[in-house]
Amino acid sequence: MNEFLNPDTVRAPGGAYSHTVKIPANAEWLMIAGQVGVNQKGEIQQGIRKQAEQVFRNIAACLRAHKMTKKDLVKLTVFLTDPRYVEAYRAARKKVIGDDVLPASTLLIVDGLASPDLLIEIEATAAKAAKS
Repeated sequence: MNEFLNPDTVRAPGGAYSHTVKIPANAEWLMIAGQVGVNQKGEIQQGIRKQAEQVFRNIAACLRAHKMTKKDLVKLTVFLTDPRYVEAYRAARKKVIGDDVLPASTLLIVDGLASPDLLIEIEATAAKAAKS
């Protein structure tokens, strides 16, 4: 099982994440390429909140395809095109992923993504311990 920890010697996280995640030696790893707010039909969702929710649904679908769940997420790297989108991102994360999953996370504000219509992109890493 992955071990999530916030060391006492480091300031508490400023959001819904863990400072560290220790992965057991026998874990299966899954790297999920940057997901954007585009649904299965290729439609870009309108607005940051809808795009962020779609991103998390895409990540969940990638996890399910490999028989993993959101509890296997160990790292998120979030790219936002505007600092004003942070609260909408957090609300979408809470809605789709919930408060019980706290992977290590990094949030970056960037000048742009692959298309000017995209407002958010998230890369994810998951790890699941092999059954004994």
